[in-house]
Amino acid sequence: MDHGPVASDTLLDVVRIFERAGGAGARPEAAYASRWEGSVPGAAGGTGAAGYRSLLFSIAYGMTGSVGDAEDIVQDAFLGLTRARQAGTAIADMKAYLTTAVTRLGINYLGSARVRRETYVGDWLPEPVVVSADRPGPAEHAELTDSLSMALLVLLEALSPVERAVFVLREVFEYGYPDVARITGKSEANCRQIFARARKRIGTGGQAVDSAPRPARRAEGAELARTFFAAAAGGDMDALLGMLAPDVVFHGDGGGKARAIGKSLTEPRRVVQLLVGGFRRVRTLGVSLRPALVNGRPGAVLRDAEGRVAGVIELDIADGAVRAIHSVSNPDKLGHLGPLSDVARLPRTGS
Repeated sequence: MDHGPVASDTLLDVVRIFERAGGAGARPEAAYASRWEGSVPGAAGGTGAAGYRSLLFSIAYGMTGSVGDAEDIVQDAFLGLTRARQAGTAIADMKAYLTTAVTRLGINYLGSARVRRETYVGDWLPEPVVVSADRPGPAEHAELTDSLSMALLVLLEALSPVERAVFVLREVFEYGYPDVARITGKSEANCRQIFARARKRIGTGGQAVDSAPRPARRAEGAELARTFFAAAAGGDMDALLGMLAPDVVFHGDGGGKARAIGKSLTEPRRVVQLLVGGFRRVRTLGVSLRPALVNGRPGAVLRDAEGRVAGVIELDIADGAVRAIHSVSNPDKLGHLGPLSDVARLPRTGS
């Protein structure tokens, strides 16, 4: 990903900040971000910049909703670190330096991404982070992205780049306001105002947003998902209706390149008809569902007879019912999952 000279300026700003501060910087006061350090190789005691890659990826993914762009941003941050070291910059707090670099690169990225998404064909959904039996990694990414469901990432699209950065750091990773202020370059008072405004804009009020499922809820959700997909594959409309919340919403993202609904679909019976018809069609094409965790939620990967990826489905489950279904078939958002199938692709114009 080419961030251009703006990205270089962003990293230079980070270097200057740490030169002035003598390396002091953001330290997460809550356990959410720091609890992963012990499980990430090389991270214990602050040793080894690579040990923070999982945390950095998750912050970048929360900023962008893109697996590929998040990985590129993290790589750019490490390149900036290398240049800073070569220039003789003393960096006492590696995590603080890298977190600041990734966040500011993410803010820079969102400026250009917003223009692209305004012209996006159909509903926009984030690139899915998938963990399954045939794709067990990157598990460290999946653990930290548990709180970054597709529903939350779609809501975050309504925020400005700075609002999104403040919200992700404060709400998802539980950084204290002094740390958020140092990372974003804003005052603490300003960060508090930005966070309150962000919550209001995405309609969460004073409530925490879409927290990661607890083990008991995850097990319950996995069982419901198995029953749900079996009913869909078997065309059992009554069973499906019994599992959908009254206000269920189906979101599909084909990006104009793969088959998908044109806009979100509501009303349980219409959603069921879409599901049953869709599953009947994919069966005739030799496509099967493989259970998976998608952004920490129950879901499935659709694969053709040769094992190539045709799509990903995430189920948003709450109170024992499916309240939202997110289906990604845009091939541009599935390439990180392996070889892609052509079964869902739309014919190219003029072909």
